[in-house]
Amino acid sequence: MHFFDDSLLPENQEKLVIQVAPYGPEWLPSDSDDIPVSMDAQVQKAVDCYNAGATVLHVHVREADGKGSKSMSTFNELLGRLRVAVPKMVLQVGGSISFAPEGEGSAAKWPSIDTRHMLAELTPQPDQVTIVINTNQMSMTELMSEDDIAGTSLSRPEYHNAYREMVTEAPPSFYVEHLKRLVAKRIQPHFMIGSVHQLETVERLIRKGIYTGPLVLNHMALGGGYAGRNPSDMLEFVRRCPDGAVLTIESLMRTVTPICTMAVALGLHVRVGVEDNLWRRKGERITSVQQVEQMVRIARELNREVATGEEAKRIYQIGTYWKDADEALAKLGWPPNRRPGQRGFPIPGSAPAVAAQPGSAPRKSKIAA
Repeated sequence: MHFFDDSLLPENQEKLVIQVAPYGPEWLPSDSDDIPVSMDAQVQKAVDCYNAGATVLHVHVREADGKGSKSMSTFNELLGRLRVAVPKMVLQVGGSISFAPEGEGSAAKWPSIDTRHMLAELTPQPDQVTIVINTNQMSMTELMSEDDIAGTSLSRPEYHNAYREMVTEAPPSFYVEHLKRLVAKRIQPHFMIGSVHQLETVERLIRKGIYTGPLVLNHMALGGGYAGRNPSDMLEFVRRCPDGAVLTIESLMRTVTPICTMAVALGLHVRVGVEDNLWRRKGERITSVQQVEQMVRIARELNREVATGEEAKRIYQIGTYWKDADEALAKLGWPPNRRPGQRGFPIPGSAPAVAAQPGSAPRKSKIAA
């Protein structure tokens, strides 16, 4: 992303989209008073977060016994009720579905690839499904201190070890097919990216015409195989994103507030909620609604406007797809693909004609979508 001299002036920044993750699939209901369990409570939590200023809802579902649900019918039920209760919110289903251990001593595991593919068949359809790129360690406990997890299930050795060893399985055979299925159903993929190298993979997917839609993504500063909390790494990731991307910054525990504050100042977007953070300050709990309210206050102090639900859908370009790789690259602000015989560095927004080399026939190159 390119920053001009006036890029930090709030009147030149896009309105702030606040994404909230209030369902906390890694926590047990006993870990926090702010974990909704009943279907009514899960719906009400969405309403409360929307009223506080959140316009994107990161959706996971719990069964009546409090366990994270892997049932598509339960997801369908919640999505149906959310469409009525918060019709203006962007509904973003978490692509992990639920990675919580099934029982004591069990591993924290992402569902099988076939199970995750079923998210494309949800009814009613969500606006988005999150997608991870490349199989990667996701050791969620690496950046959590003893203070962070004190009094929660993650302080128990068996649960702590389960999340320390967690891996996201996302080989090319998964993400290429998953993108195909989501796009066929007009569900926008929301890329969950933990490094510049994963972003490079997404760029290659777009350059090959495998995905030709908006680049909407989270930078996941979670550690344990993903980015950490070094602001320099975050800024390098921001620099590497094309100007046409929609970038949300996500962190973990008490660094959520400072990292999201930087994101607000930079004109980026933020994610909050108890899935990521339980603490206002050391020893003092904070709810998902309070985290949303905090981001609204910070945005107001910086004179940046907060997006409405309709504006969030416009910013995310929900329902938009482009005809091929060339158009997608131009819309996103990435340089075009190199043409046969073209030398030097292709310039964003240009697709220059290239003269045929002496003694050769003119060649055409087009990447099929």
